[in-house]
Amino acid sequence: MQYRNPFRHWPAFGAGIRAAWRAGYGAAEFRRDVLAGVTVGIVALPLSMALAIAIGVPPQHGLYTAIIAGIVTALAGGSRYNISGPTAAFVAILFPIVQQYGVGGLMVATLMAGVILVALGVTRMGALIRYVPHPVIIGFTAGIAVVIATLQVPGFLGLRLSGSSEHFIDNIGLIVEALPSLQVAELGIGAFTLAVLLAWPRLSARLRLPLPGPLVALVLAALAGWLVNQFIDAHTVSTIASSFSWVVGERQGAGIPPVPPALVLPWQLPGPGGEPLVISFTLIRELLAPAIAIAVLGAIESLLCASVADGVTQTRHDPNSELVGQGLGNLIAPLFGGITATAAIARTATSIRSGAVSPLAAVFHSLTILVAVVSLAGVLGMVPMAALAALLFIVAWNMSEARHFVRTLRSAPGGDVAVLLTSFGLTVLFDMVVAVAVGIGLAAGLFIRRMAQVTGARRIEQRELRRPEDLPPAVAVFDMNGPLFFGAAEKAVDVLHVVDSSVKVIIVDMQDVTSLDATGLVAIETMLAQMRRRGIGLIFVGLQPRIIAKLRRAGVRTTRGGFAYARELDGALKMARRWAG
Repeated sequence: MQYRNPFRHWPAFGAGIRAAWRAGYGAAEFRRDVLAGVTVGIVALPLSMALAIAIGVPPQHGLYTAIIAGIVTALAGGSRYNISGPTAAFVAILFPIVQQYGVGGLMVATLMAGVILVALGVTRMGALIRYVPHPVIIGFTAGIAVVIATLQVPGFLGLRLSGSSEHFIDNIGLIVEALPSLQVAELGIGAFTLAVLLAWPRLSARLRLPLPGPLVALVLAALAGWLVNQFIDAHTVSTIASSFSWVVGERQGAGIPPVPPALVLPWQLPGPGGEPLVISFTLIRELLAPAIAIAVLGAIESLLCASVADGVTQTRHDPNSELVGQGLGNLIAPLFGGITATAAIARTATSIRSGAVSPLAAVFHSLTILVAVVSLAGVLGMVPMAALAALLFIVAWNMSEARHFVRTLRSAPGGDVAVLLTSFGLTVLFDMVVAVAVGIGLAAGLFIRRMAQVTGARRIEQRELRRPEDLPPAVAVFDMNGPLFFGAAEKAVDVLHVVDSSVKVIIVDMQDVTSLDATGLVAIETMLAQMRRRGIGLIFVGLQPRIIAKLRRAGVRTTRGGFAYARELDGALKMARRWAG
């Protein structure tokens, strides 16, 4: 008996690194990956801290995510270029989870999302992600950008909020209420950082300084914040060190712990209100919906990022292997204090521009961040909170793709505009889960409507047949087009019933019928029964073999003078003349 590997249809583990190795990898490629990894690591360092703070957890959790998930997803995933870590897209999802369930609840939800992503990859569901409609993606992405920007306003202005909320409208109210507490120094630092971030691309080109804008802006902001606190008014400018503290064993301090990520069980981390998290079936059930949302968004972001990278580098990724890699990253990262991770388009593009040729660039990006955590934790603690808020303003603006959003509003069909605005509004006012579910539902409804409009049947007159012989009065010819599915089948089939009593045979040209679902099958069976009762024969012309096989499996059989198939119209006409007598 021949042995068959039961896992032969599973996606290839580490398809990205294998593809890079097959393309040829040597010392030159290694040097390019090192340079690209260091460059991206410098860019990702402040972003990882800022995104962790944005969702309500200490900054080191974002750094640990970039370190652990960045390595795991690179080596196990299906893309040669994806750089994974915390991303802005998750802020709108993760912030409410932290508010309700604490850091421990977020870690557990991330673990559950990792399991879902692995399952999606193993069952080869990667190709299905591409069916998420573009207006839905644009809508919820822009909505997430608005939520991110709103959450940064208190830090940018130095406001002292009376509380926090997971809802957009409530946060707006809290911000308005806290406006009298605005800190001029904080606003000045934030505005200065924002100005540097906006001006640096042109300035660096003139000065020929190939330094990342976020690095330059945050270094200058840290220096400005230190000068304000040192010589004007101590503790006026909030920094990472003044806002966060840490305890590792018997050691404790402020800011970021200068230690590498260590193994920690997520359920041992604080739950809501700082109390220890208690794992229960109720908690798992409550976290299931957020975990599904994390998995779906992670899959969309990662595969979209891989597709963008493919377009730039003329390569191809393995979507199922990429889902498995992202799932493993989100399974392992929480065990070392990491939060949710996915591929980041901006960091991936930076890596490609810096010369990356393989997933090892992502590994070096993670190692760069690890070195910075261990050796520069004290320096990182000097970064002002207002500066991080300014950085996330830029991230939110880039993420919103405002020009593309407006262009879509102007040029897209009305139905697509409605889907876009619905997804955007629901993301801002409720959450992404509701937005994506409703958006996909509306888009599906529009698709069904459009397909129903292109599906139909009409009677063909004698002059359209272009044949010398006359069409017998007892024979009628119809042309049917489009898919016969639940949104259109009955409408198309009903046309065939509108014939006078002299017609004895109906020929239906079905060469352009592309598909048949259960509703279409029932409609055809009903039509055959009605034609049989009226004594009318039916001939289908040019029907695709797979649809004929589907009809036969359903018990639809040919009968002499009652129902038959024909390959061409000429053969159908000859058969119809015999049946009509």
